[in-house]
Order: sequence, then C-alpha cells, then structure tokens
Amino acid sequence: MKKNQQRYLQPHNAEEAMEIIQRLFNKYRNAPLTNELLAYHNNLIYRLQSDIKAAAQKEGNPERVQEIDQMTDIMRSWTNLKLTGHPFHGKMRHFRLLTNDGPRFKRRVHRIHQFGNHRASRH
Repeated sequence: MKKNQQRYLQPHNAEEAMEIIQRLFNKYRNAPLTNELLAYHNNLIYRLQSDIKAAAQKEGNPERVQEIDQMTDIMRSWTNLKLTGHPFHGKMRHFRLLTNDGPRFKRRVHRIHQFGNHRASRH
C-alpha cells in the first residue's frame, strides 16, 4: 500500500463510518466556529448523506438509514446554533443527541470496613 493510501481511514461498513463521524463531531462540537471548521463540518454532512447513506441502503438496514437522518439533523442544528452565536449543549452518543439538562448530584463513595466490594454512598 502506498503512503497516501495509509493516511486515510477506510471504514468497512456504514456503522463504522458513522462511529468515526460521531467521534469527530464530539471532538469539535465546542470549538469556536471558523470558516475551515464550517467547511469540514459541511463535508461530513455531505458524506453522511451521500456515501454512507448509500452504503446503509445497500446493506438493507432501514434503522441505520434513520440513524443517519437523525445524525444529519443533529449536525445541521449544530450549524444553525453556531451561526447564531449560541452554545451547543449536548453530545452525540449512539447516533443520538444527549443533553446535559438534568441535575447533577455529587457523591462521595467510601468503602465499608468489611471484606468484598461493599460500598456505601454519602450524599
């Protein structure tokens, strides 16, 4: 294999390609918006809608096609929020959007002085 071909990731199916795009999106989701980032983001959306969606349809997996549409909607909403100057609260996990809207509780876990993995939590 040539050095140029080793540089690029070669996913074997649509799910693997979606996981790569999800990982990349989660890395830059909180980054400030620049022209380069916007072009990169639009390229990922285009890849989802063209190559990866065609591969999912070829595999005969309608759930995967729906997940691709959900991912595209999430990524387009990111574009709209960033262009208006609003922060993006959320993270993509399992090709869905998870938001941090719920309350977070701090916990202190300590070991009970017995054998085994007995743990108690002090709230």
